[in-house]
Amino acid sequence: MLEQYLDILSVYDAAEALCIGKNRVYELLEKKELKGFRIGRVWKIPKEALREYILSQSNL
Repeated sequence: MLEQYLDILSVYDAAEALCIGKNRVYELLEKKELKGFRIGRVWKIPKEALREYILSQSNL
């Protein structure tokens, strides 16, 4: 599912992968529901953090 993405994703890439808006990704980052880090003003999301978030939201 996430194979097409690099190991570090932008907010835009994360929004595309999750099929949600960029503003929602920013909300998840601010609430620390989705792990990420900032380089200056730009958020970066590790692919593994995105995978963890997806698993935490599913009933698996």
